[in-house]
Amino acid sequence: MSLRSKDVRQRFDRAADHFDEFDFVHAVTRAGLLARLEPMVVTANTIVDLGCATGTAYKALAKRFRGAQVIGVDQSPRMLQQAAKKKPWLAKYSFVEASADSMPLADQSVDIVFCNQLLPWVDDAPLVFDEVNRILRKDGLFIFASLGPDSFSELRRAWQASDHGEHVSQFSDMHDLGDAAVRAGLSDPVLDVDRLTVTYADTAALFRDLTGCAARNCRAERAVFLTGKDRFAAMSEALQPPGSQATIALELELVYGHCWGSGPRARAGEVRIAPGGIGRRR
Repeated sequence: MSLRSKDVRQRFDRAADHFDEFDFVHAVTRAGLLARLEPMVVTANTIVDLGCATGTAYKALAKRFRGAQVIGVDQSPRMLQQAAKKKPWLAKYSFVEASADSMPLADQSVDIVFCNQLLPWVDDAPLVFDEVNRILRKDGLFIFASLGPDSFSELRRAWQASDHGEHVSQFSDMHDLGDAAVRAGLSDPVLDVDRLTVTYADTAALFRDLTGCAARNCRAERAVFLTGKDRFAAMSEALQPPGSQATIALELELVYGHCWGSGPRARAGEVRIAPGGIGRRR
């Protein structure tokens, strides 16, 4: 799957003003990440909130890590404008407009990278893992939440009753994310999965929420023309048959993970040997 990065940024820009009204899935996984942080022993002077959106995680991170500098990174300028409005006076919170795979931060300069629901909206997750490992100090923590491949399966099947176009994003499997972490040089990845069922009265409510949290289709493979009324009606009937009083239920697969910085990686052709491993010349 490939995403149109420009479309992703534009959708989040358009959603920024009212994003907090529709980010309940983000709120669930944000709480899940913070709960997983509680028992971890990690000292943090600098934290990156990667894909910070409107900056909702700031207060909890600042409370958990007293005195830490929190840097909100997002590629949507409108999201960062909303985050800036929430910034408490004299708070140690700064903002950087940047792509997650190319951040203007020094090597090994960050203690924690906190990443809530950014990965579903990046085109190349392994590149993000590479960049996180670059900025993360040795033994620093990368903790993230994403969506798994079972998410929106009901909606995907309903669209297949209408046409064979690409309407729903494909999300990375938990094992693929763990493999990407290892390939990037991050160490000891631990991942787990939770489930969340979200219900809607009708398709209008569903698509209002998807639009409000910028979760509409950004796949590069999607049709460039508008979906016709007949196709949309066929999808709606498959999702909620006419006359049905049942609500629409969508199950989301919530993937949580964390791993640790392993220090600078050797450059191509470079070999590193610990001093204790060098024998005495005879």
